[in-house]
Order: sequence, then C-alpha cells, then structure tokens
Amino acid sequence: MKRMFRPVVLLAAVLFLLTGCHGSRGLPTFEVPETFDDSKKYEITFWAKNDTNKTQTKIYEKAIRDFESMYPNITVNMRLYTDYGKIYNDVITNISTNTTPNVCITYPDHIATYMTGADVVVPLDSLAGDGKYGLGGSEVRFDSPKAEEIVPQFLEECRIGGVVYALPYMRSTEACYVNRTFVEKLGFTLPEVLTWDFVWEVSEAAMEKDADGNFAVNGQKIMIPFIYKSTDNMMIQMLKQKGAEYSSSDGTIGIFNDTTRELLLEIASHAKTGAFSTFKISSYPANFLNAGQCIFAVDSTAGATWMGTHAPLIDISKDKLVEFDTEVMAIPQFDPEDPKMISQGPSVCLFNKDNPQEVLASWLFLQYLLTNDVQNAYAGTEGYVPVTLKAQESEAYQDYLSRSGEDNSTYYDVKIKASELLLQNTDHTFVTPVFNGSTSLRDAAGQMIENTVKSVRRKETVDDRYIDDLFSSVTSLYRLDQISRNDDVPQELGPLPATSKALIGILVCAWILILLYLAVSALKKAGKG
Repeated sequence: MKRMFRPVVLLAAVLFLLTGCHGSRGLPTFEVPETFDDSKKYEITFWAKNDTNKTQTKIYEKAIRDFESMYPNITVNMRLYTDYGKIYNDVITNISTNTTPNVCITYPDHIATYMTGADVVVPLDSLAGDGKYGLGGSEVRFDSPKAEEIVPQFLEECRIGGVVYALPYMRSTEACYVNRTFVEKLGFTLPEVLTWDFVWEVSEAAMEKDADGNFAVNGQKIMIPFIYKSTDNMMIQMLKQKGAEYSSSDGTIGIFNDTTRELLLEIASHAKTGAFSTFKISSYPANFLNAGQCIFAVDSTAGATWMGTHAPLIDISKDKLVEFDTEVMAIPQFDPEDPKMISQGPSVCLFNKDNPQEVLASWLFLQYLLTNDVQNAYAGTEGYVPVTLKAQESEAYQDYLSRSGEDNSTYYDVKIKASELLLQNTDHTFVTPVFNGSTSLRDAAGQMIENTVKSVRRKETVDDRYIDDLFSSVTSLYRLDQISRNDDVPQELGPLPATSKALIGILVCAWILILLYLAVSALKKAGKG
C-alpha cells in the first residue's frame, strides 16, 4: 500500500493549498499579551536611516545600550540606511519571505503600501492604550510619554483609515534659507512672510549682468537665484496654498487641474530666464547658497546644518565660501495671512511576527525612541523638533533653544532657527492623504516640475499642448490611472468566486478518480500476488 500513500499525501497538500491560501493572512492577527515574558530571550531588528551623520549613529547606539540595560533579555540589532527609498524597497522585498524588520523608521506613504499584505504592519491603537505596556504604561521600565503628550498634529499623520499604524519619530518642515545680504543689495527688503511674487521678482532682478558678463549681484559667472530641493513638496504646497485639488483620502487623483497647469507655466517662465532650478537638475541648494550663487534655497529644516557661511556641514571648499547674513523663513506663500507648509519627517512602525511576545518586545523599544533623552539628543543634530510635548517643554530642550548662536556646531543659529520655525508654525502645517499609491502620486507631482524645467532648458516649447502631454505621460509612468480607491486597510478577500469554486471542485474530483484508480490497481496486483 506504499504506492497509495504518496497520492494521498499529495492530495492533502493540494487541497491545503487550494483551500488554505485563499483569505490566509500568513501571520496571526496580533493581540497584546497579558504579560511580557522576560524569562525568554528576544532578538529584534531595527532599520534606521541617517545621512552618514556619526552623531545620529551614536545616539541610536546609546539608545540601544540604555534600552538593553533595562531589558537584558532583549537584543536590538540595528541596520543603517542612507536613503528612505532603500528602506522601502527592502521592506517590500522582505514582506514575501516574512523577513521584515521588527521596528522600522519609514513614512506613512510607504506604510500604506506595506499594508497591502494583511497583518504585516501592526496597528498600534491597542498597544498604545494598554494599561500595562502602552504609552505611559504601569509596567514600562522607563519614562514613556503618554498618548496625550505626543503632538496631536504629528500623531494624526500616522493614522491610516482612522487607525494608528506608526508613531512619529522626528518632525521637520521646509524652510527658505535666504541670502539677506544679496536681497538688500538688490534694493529689496525682506517681508515678514515671503510670497511667491516677491521671490520671483527678486530672482529675476538677480539675473542682471555687468559689462563683463558677470552677474551684478555676486560678480560671478554663476547665479541661480532660486533653487528648490524637493519639487514634489513644491507642487503639493503650491496647490494647498491655492486651495486646489491634489488627492483625496480614498485615492482619488485630483492633481491634473487648471491650477497645476498655471503653476507649471509660471515655473517654466522663470526657468527660461535661468532664475529658477531644482536640486535634481543643478545639485544641492546649500552648495550654491554658500558659494554666493543662490539667494533663495528651499530645503528641509532638517538640512539646516548645511546652510550658511558658518554651517557645520559644508560640501564646498572654504575658498568658495561667501560671507553673507542667512535668514531662515517659511516657504513662499500665496496668501501671507493664511500660511500653509507641509509637515514631514520619519515615523516608526512595527511589523507583525509569529510570536506576540517578540512583537511586544519590539513595541517596548519603539516606545523608548520617544523618550526625552532620545528625542532631545536627535533633535539637536539637525533642524528636527521632538514629537512629544513632554520633550519640547523639557528643561533640557528649552535650554538648547535658548543657546542659539553660542557656537557653530551644537548651537548653530541657523539650525535652531529652523527648529523654531516649525515650533512656531505647527498649527499651519498639513499632510497629504495616505493610500496605496500616494507615494507614486507624490513622485509624479515633482516629476512634472522637473520635466517642465528640463524641457525649457532644451529650448522646447512649454504651452498648453505640452502640459496636456505631460499630464498624460506622467499618469502612464506612475500608473495613476490604476489607483481607484483607498487600499490603506487590508481588505478581506471574501468568499471564492463561483468559477474558482468550480475549478477546485473539478480538481478535487480528478484527484479522487486518480486515487480510486490507483487503489483498484493496487488491489488487483495484491490479488494476483
């Protein structure tokens, strides 16, 4: 009867695959354990990002050491990346093999894509609210912030479909770093709030050249008055300030509208004179600003340590530096009475595993990243701000802010001014809707500006027909026409379609007939023996 055993096993396997895979979540839905079992060892992985900033690396390493001293049964293995895109790609690759990290620094747009695999990302509402191990929980071995101590606007960014799927880690916005010296040399006075009209006017004035062919304002052969680092943010913020459509939370794409068209034509006109360029086309705004070859450099507040004559991080040689007064201002506005600027920065999410105790161990480490010691230390490295009111209001952080300008490293004035810009404008910040495909839409927003500027430089005609073609090509390139609804929250697969049921029925019947045939054949042979 050994010959019969193999088909039976094979049949069982086939039936398992046919019936078990449909609707399977792969991982059990996480439920918070009653208690944390600290008698067992847990090894968790933490994927983080820094810009080769050794100070940030040391902060992570210290946080891990301090955490492990409180939880000696938990080992945290850190893997550092220099780019959020690489983290995103690696997570997507590892989801299929259940080898995702335990804790990961990422963005909500990315999390929405991770969630296309059901139960991959752990929803944090029940964890955060748990009396023992939640935020400020009684069994947590460190001074964990309470839920109400997280800045509400920052926490709201981490909600997808009404559910919290991450906690904010650091926050920044965009700032316009201005060469005040050159603005005044051109005969202008900086307003309290920058407007797009003012920036365009000054930028065009800076294109004037002297008799020797040098730019009059700096006496050099190179001058790009206005350079924007992240053109996706540029388009998104311009649309928000105009009250124009970008997208809705259900994934409806609204960016291809008349306002977008007008903005692109305006940008094209300034690219044509050479008054405007982008990071992807010309390189880092900070390098041009510090060399006296740019007047308005828009970059993240987290990039403040690169901006200004005395910046602690500079990518150009000292002989290229030009002395000037640096002003840190909010990005240009269409309505200075109603400023709007994007809120951005990394969040931290938790990936599900087979062992809920391992997930709980990972959650405890995630929480530790929000403690005052970690928040204040990391915020001091760049123009980030802590994500908790507890850290922001702490004596240590307030002392840090009060010492602006004491030196050109820890207390570099431009860096602290950038942090204060966000602290003072938190209520004016906004975030874009998050859904499966929102990352592609964001990329498309920036690509339209990049393509427009490149086309102008190639002497191509940028008009309404060009914009029509651009809308069409970008839609196709980023498959925006395939985004039809919000897939943030994993959907139940529901019952099998009738055709699928019929196919499975046919396959089952076929296997039954095969087994009957083999059984009869085996009996006949046995009888003959």
